[in-house]
Amino acid sequence: MLIGGLFLEKQELLYEGKAKKLYKTSESDVIWVEYLNQATALNGKKKDLIQGKGELNNQITSLLFSLLKEAGVHNHFIKKLSKTEQLIESVTMFPLEVVLRNISAGSFSKRFGVKEGTPLANPIIEFYLKDDKLDDPMMNEEHIQLLELTTAEEIKKIKKMTLEVNTALQKVFKKIDIQLIDFKLEFGKQADGNILLADEISPDTCRLWDVKTGEHLDKDVYRRDLGNLVPVYQEVFERLLKLESI
Repeated sequence: MLIGGLFLEKQELLYEGKAKKLYKTSESDVIWVEYLNQATALNGKKKDLIQGKGELNNQITSLLFSLLKEAGVHNHFIKKLSKTEQLIESVTMFPLEVVLRNISAGSFSKRFGVKEGTPLANPIIEFYLKDDKLDDPMMNEEHIQLLELTTAEEIKKIKKMTLEVNTALQKVFKKIDIQLIDFKLEFGKQADGNILLADEISPDTCRLWDVKTGEHLDKDVYRRDLGNLVPVYQEVFERLLKLESI
C-alpha cells in the first residue's frame, strides 16, 4: 500500500489484545492496527463478539485523534486506512492507565459514596497499573516512581497532557450535545523521549452522557446491560461527523 510516498507492507502480528491487533510494517516506526468486534467488561470477565463495534471504534478514534492533533495534542495517530484499520507511530508504552474524572460516576461513586452525576469541583486524575492479572490496581505517583514505571518529570508531562486532552474533548463533545463524564488515556514514548498520547479514544474508553436526556452513549450500555451497544456508538460517530474542527 502506497502511503505518503512510501510503500507500506503489513507484516507479522506483534500483539493481540481485547479490542485490537497490532501488526509490524515494512517501516520500523509504523504499526498497522486492526480494530476487533470484541466487547469486554469487568476486566474481561464479561466478553462478547458484537458485529460492527470494531469499525465504529476505529472511525471514532481516528476522528478524535485528528481533532486533538489540530488542537496541539501530540499523538501517535498517522492515518485511517479502512473502516477497521489505521496506522500509528510505534512508541514504547507506559504500563499505566490514566483516568480523568469530571463528574462522579462508576467506580469513583462506589469507592467514595459520591452520588453518580455529581459534578467534581476540579478534574481528578487517577493512575492505574495496566495489568489484568492484578485487576489494574489504582496507584499514586509514589507507587509509580517506586516501581520505576516512569519519572517524576514524565508524570508531570502526562498529567499536563491529560488536562489538555480534557479541555479539547470537552469542547468537541459540547458541540454535539454530549457531556464528557470521564475517560481513560494511555501514553507512549518515542525513541528520543518525547511523550505521545496513544492507544484509542472511543465510547469504550470514555463515559459519555447525552446532555438533554442523560442517556448513556458509551460502554456502560454493555457493562450494565442497558441495551444494544452498536446503535449507541453509531450515534456518537454520526454526531462527530458533523464537526469539521474543534
